[in-house]
Amino acid sequence: MLLSSGNFAVYLAESNVFNLLVPRFGDLSVRANRERLVSAWLESKLFRASFLDAAEIREKVLSECNNGGDFLRIVMGGMAQAQGVNRWADNSPEELLHMLAIKATLPDALFVHIIRDGRDVALSLDARPHKWVRPFSWDLKDSLLVTGVFWEWMVLGGRKQGRSLGEDYMEVRFEDLQVEPQETLTKIGEFIRHDLNYERILRVGIGSVSEPNTSFKGDSAGPVGRWRKKISADTLATFEELVGPTLKTFGYSLAADGAAANLLAAMRLRSCYRAYFDAKFWFKNSSIGRTYLGPMSGLQIDETVIAIDPARQSAEKVQA
Repeated sequence: MLLSSGNFAVYLAESNVFNLLVPRFGDLSVRANRERLVSAWLESKLFRASFLDAAEIREKVLSECNNGGDFLRIVMGGMAQAQGVNRWADNSPEELLHMLAIKATLPDALFVHIIRDGRDVALSLDARPHKWVRPFSWDLKDSLLVTGVFWEWMVLGGRKQGRSLGEDYMEVRFEDLQVEPQETLTKIGEFIRHDLNYERILRVGIGSVSEPNTSFKGDSAGPVGRWRKKISADTLATFEELVGPTLKTFGYSLAADGAAANLLAAMRLRSCYRAYFDAKFWFKNSSIGRTYLGPMSGLQIDETVIAIDPARQSAEKVQA
């Protein structure tokens, strides 16, 4: 919505700088790491979606970049300048767990944490062709439940970091944006000091405003409360046993009515996967993980990130 409000750089991609690029390419104060990063990035759809000049970006990254914040500032600031606007925003959900690192390198950053009902989030992520959260092989039948644990792990981790940021952090419920869009946007606008007019946003309609990013193409039902029809009573009972306290903490009422939850399964999944997500996060961001995984190619970046690729769009138009 911000991109449709005016005076924000339009970038139809999730940058993934702190949760993907920095962990894989390492300390960007080291020139060799900057060279590997910019070479791979320029071969990816993250660059193609920016419409920036490759030579200019390469020169700036190699001469000015010392950390992830510098890289994001160079790229996003470059787009803002090229588009004649003053502000930019990034929407990379997994950056939520890197807010402190972002704030340390981008001191003026403001954070809006959009929180959605974990039942709808889990349902949406679990419905994707390529699972966002991949359970162990013996838990494949419980993938929706595992995704619920991931939702809880993310939102609680984000809130913990966010609260340490004081007045530079704001929480907004997704459902409030759907039910009371202008009232909610006004609150966000006051926080970021920007006029967010809902009618203008709808009229401009950039990105997901006009083409919602949904796992349920063709489903006429709205994005709020879809879980009520698509999650069985037994699964819902166990889901709410798993993350019910967190749902209630964020203002979501529980709905399992009389169905018996699998308490043993809930206890096992919660303890196992919270430990697993913690360990995976540590490994991914450690020097050990970096050495083991190594830097990425442009193709590997493309296979991992979400972005609208201008090259692919052009090819599809030619084929049509």
